[in-house]
Amino acid sequence: MRLDEVDAFATSLPGVRRKGHPGRVAWYVDDRLVVREDLPGTLLVRVPMTEREDLLARHPETFGVPPRWEAHHKLQADLAGDADAIRDAIRRAWSMQRRGAR
Repeated sequence: MRLDEVDAFATSLPGVRRKGHPGRVAWYVDDRLVVREDLPGTLLVRVPMTEREDLLARHPETFGVPPRWEAHHKLQADLAGDADAIRDAIRRAWSMQRRGAR
């Protein structure tokens, strides 16, 4: 998956806006982070812990959790991984971050 594809998918979700700058672009809903560019070739995706574990178990080649993120609702996605799984994670992050969705 390329960043322009991430952008097209993320901004297709209701209320999502792109922010940031080249090298650290991010997408927010209701001023809450959904996904952002991380290290080259990776994304940081905010997902609930239980859903994070599901994504890790189902797609270990696409997702990981760096030690510094273990206590947080964060998941690292490899852009070279499964594009459908990445879109699923972004959709889950969007759902978690929407105001009134809780």
